[in-house]
Amino acid sequence: MQKVDAKEGAGIMQRSIFALLGAVPTLGRNGADFRTACGQMIANAEAWIASDVAGPPLALCFDTARQAGATQGQLASVRNTTIAEAPKTVGGTMIRDSIVQMCLSAEGYVIANMTFVSREDVDALREEMNDVFSFIEEAAADAMDQMTFRAVTELHAAVVYYLVQTARPLPRMVSFAFALAMPTLTMAQRLYADGGRADELRQENKVVHPAFAPPVGKALSS
Repeated sequence: MQKVDAKEGAGIMQRSIFALLGAVPTLGRNGADFRTACGQMIANAEAWIASDVAGPPLALCFDTARQAGATQGQLASVRNTTIAEAPKTVGGTMIRDSIVQMCLSAEGYVIANMTFVSREDVDALREEMNDVFSFIEEAAADAMDQMTFRAVTELHAAVVYYLVQTARPLPRMVSFAFALAMPTLTMAQRLYADGGRADELRQENKVVHPAFAPPVGKALSS
């Protein structure tokens, strides 16, 4: 890669890896491995990009991030930070797009291990991922990068299929409205005939005090 491209690409790479370090937990042995991988990437970014060998170290950063406990939301924040970059060189654009693709790949792995409790959660995530994948697919198509376009569309299809299959057996969120405010324990008994689900209502509706829950809110349909 040309020197000017490598220099701009290194800046994008370093900012994205710093964002990754700031978003993902770094505790324990997995966290130490993650910090080491990111530190090496930051220190050697320009040299590795100029020599066209930055791919495996970048993949290692995201692999160790997942092992350190990265969530889909944390990876999405890094992805959004990187998408906001506006490179002026071809090399810088390639680096930005590669990092975004790595984020999407890591998000796919994380999503496959997520636990969902309602269809609305799944549907919201599916809409978010559809928007992101559409942007990346269009960028790959504009660059006439057939291999990347195919890989991204296959990942897109796999993620959406998984989310659709996951959502199928899940209950929907429904709205409820009582005449008066009441404890979440009473609400759970009336809605589910199960007082043990009071904490579920409290968390779902962000109730400040369980003895004084708002009369209007949302609950699972079953």
